[in-house]
Amino acid sequence: MTFIMSVQNKRSEKTDILKNTGRAMLAAVFWVTLWQALSVCVGKELLIPSPLRVLSELIYLCGTAAFWKSSLLSLLRIFSGALSGMLAGCVLAVLTSQVRVADYVLSPAIRTIRATPVACFIILVLLWVRKGFVPAVISGLMVLPVIWANVSAGIENVPSGLLEFGKAYHFSSAKVWRYIRFPFILPHLSSGICTAVGLAWKSGVAAEVLCLPRSAIGTEIYNSKLYLETPALFAWTIAVVVLSGLLESVVRSMFKKYIMLA
Repeated sequence: MTFIMSVQNKRSEKTDILKNTGRAMLAAVFWVTLWQALSVCVGKELLIPSPLRVLSELIYLCGTAAFWKSSLLSLLRIFSGALSGMLAGCVLAVLTSQVRVADYVLSPAIRTIRATPVACFIILVLLWVRKGFVPAVISGLMVLPVIWANVSAGIENVPSGLLEFGKAYHFSSAKVWRYIRFPFILPHLSSGICTAVGLAWKSGVAAEVLCLPRSAIGTEIYNSKLYLETPALFAWTIAVVVLSGLLESVVRSMFKKYIMLA
């Protein structure tokens, strides 16, 4: 019986994969067809290049060292900042949940960061730090409120009965966090990380477009627009979208089992 159920589950999973793949292909065909139709109607590559022209440009870019250098350096800048923002968000969540004065002082500032448009922060940070560090700072700032909110929610959801249990058995603070609090926080943290990765990437690339560091995807996007190289602009934009999708897929697969518990 168990074997039969296992076979049925595998068949169901394969069917779901085929259905999702079919839907994705149908959507892709629809949008590419619409894109081609618009390109033909406009008739000017400067405004809307054809999908084939953009694809050939993207293939050309992928064959250059500059493309991979810019992509790698953008990833390093943005995710070094994102990691710092995640760590800061976790620390601040613990601090504001345990110390009432810290909650009164820090929580409004974190909510203000979350509500402020990213462009405002980019302009301000440009005044304070070197342009090469702006994408990292912006990514960290955008990630921090997301992680703070999710970790704070996880801390609040820890059952008081379990905390009383820890006290009754004289658990140290380290044991309480390790065996009682952390298992409840982890699903919320995992969900926050999955959301934060995409947000960090988008805000980091936007910061690059405005601050123009050397060897960066955002700088290449700006230069393509400046020199009216529309196919290259579309190709770099597609590269940003593809990298974003790949990164989010990798992170979601890493934390999938924890997200399902949230």
